[in-house]
Amino acid sequence: MTYQFDFASLLPYWRDFAAGVWLTLQLSAVATVLGFIGGALCAIARADGPPWLQRIVGAYVEVIRNTPLLVQIFLVYFGIAVLGLRVDANVAAVLALVVNVVAYTCEIMRAGIESIHRAQVEAGECLGLNRRQIYWHVVLRPAIERVYPALVSQYVLLMLASSICSQISAEELTAVANRIQSDTFRSFETYIVVGLVYLALSFVVRWAFWGFGQLVFTRRRKLGTAL
Repeated sequence: MTYQFDFASLLPYWRDFAAGVWLTLQLSAVATVLGFIGGALCAIARADGPPWLQRIVGAYVEVIRNTPLLVQIFLVYFGIAVLGLRVDANVAAVLALVVNVVAYTCEIMRAGIESIHRAQVEAGECLGLNRRQIYWHVVLRPAIERVYPALVSQYVLLMLASSICSQISAEELTAVANRIQSDTFRSFETYIVVGLVYLALSFVVRWAFWGFGQLVFTRRRKLGTAL
């Protein structure tokens, strides 16, 4: 039996695909920013916080890293409903993605923080820097630069994992594809297109992060050399 490909039947749905791509990028961008902030704070707490806080953050990280993202999405989505709150599926999707990526960012950032030699911190103290200045200039900024490739990979995976949010009716790319294939009965063609779109998005996101890294870290090194 010879299968006849028919991609032309998907052309009328290009606006739907575009809307799905846009929402995927929005969910990923918001979750990335909030996840980085939350992950950095958790990493600081786990690396240099009081013992009780280290244990709490450690337990949170282990629970999140050892349970499926889909289960976490369902827990957030239905948990909010149990509390009597009504939120949009997209909001619940962002919350679940943030809860997930904070844990992974925490571990990546913690590795970066622990890679900073104690002598560098002591040098900052000798220069009269206060605790906040030491953490920002001596610890966090070099740590972020060292683990930046790992963070980029994690956030690209986050963008791809956002496809699971279709399970709670968030209208991102995969949810749009599910609807289109049910309308056209061209499942194979639909998911070939979606796969290629995700592949293109991965390259675009990596390129954007690469450009951002070049702008921030190269400029920082140049300033440091000049000083």
